[in-house]
Amino acid sequence: MNNTKEKKFDLFAFLYKYGTILVIVATILFFSITLDNFLNFTNITNILRSISIVALIALAVTISLTIDGFDLSVGATAGFASVIAAKFMVIWDMGPVLAIIVPLIVGALIGAINAFLIIKMKIPDLLTTLSMMFLLTGVSITFQNGSAIYNYMPLPNNAGIAPGLMSEAYLFIGRGELLGLPVPVIIMLVVVILIHIFLNQTKYGRFLYMIGGNEEAAKLSGIPVSKYKLIAYMLSGLIASLGGLVLGARLGSGEVDAGGPYLMDAVAAAYIGFSIFGAGKPNAFGTLLGALLMGTLLNGLIMMDFPYYSQDIVKGVVLILALTLTYYKQRR
Repeated sequence: MNNTKEKKFDLFAFLYKYGTILVIVATILFFSITLDNFLNFTNITNILRSISIVALIALAVTISLTIDGFDLSVGATAGFASVIAAKFMVIWDMGPVLAIIVPLIVGALIGAINAFLIIKMKIPDLLTTLSMMFLLTGVSITFQNGSAIYNYMPLPNNAGIAPGLMSEAYLFIGRGELLGLPVPVIIMLVVVILIHIFLNQTKYGRFLYMIGGNEEAAKLSGIPVSKYKLIAYMLSGLIASLGGLVLGARLGSGEVDAGGPYLMDAVAAAYIGFSIFGAGKPNAFGTLLGALLMGTLLNGLIMMDFPYYSQDIVKGVVLILALTLTYYKQRR
């Protein structure tokens, strides 16, 4: 007599692991059938280039989610980084090295301030980062009197034309190509791989996940929780600033609140990533695929002349489905 019970096929578990992948495949198939030019190399490159900034900002959100936090300031941090870089080159006529290094340092410092307010002042992370978002947006606007920074811009008070120019080396990170791939895509893939290794192959990443899973248990295990929360938020600010530099280089200017419009797509991508391959936790490759789904949807809808004011409805439906899979599964 065979006592082995036949395993029943669990449709929900299957959808939890592979649902998002199936949606991405179905989306690509649908648009490739209905749109003649959807799968040509130029359009695929455009999709990858467009998701690179969203993915970088989403990876910043992902890092904060590992500790069960939530960084709402990443979009504003990205915009602030692009403004600082442009200010260094165009207004202060400095080279690209400082214009890249300083915004990255500022991004890490913003993360450190967020961590201080959350850890020491006991302000909830959502309120802390929301406040920081408003603060950075206001500082960005004040920093340049509400205007964008661009080549040959007139200076205030009839002081002539800005002396500097956006460096070609800087613009290369947003517009250049290597081996036929856009540089922003290469940067995105490198950051995804590094974060994946950090979170899954190092003790530091495992500590972040432990804190996010059960902070009290992590404390009892001897993990310095405050230290790793600080690391998480500093990394979040650093990666968001990198996204802002790529954005500024792509635009060729420092736009006030340029990162703001990317925030919601980034948050959606990070949460969609939870259910990729049944991970059930924030992860780099899941976030990348979440960004790919959002970017593919947006690109296809634009090519179909779908009304821009209705595109958020589609994004909202996709996010609701992804969150339903993630959170319902966690409570089963």
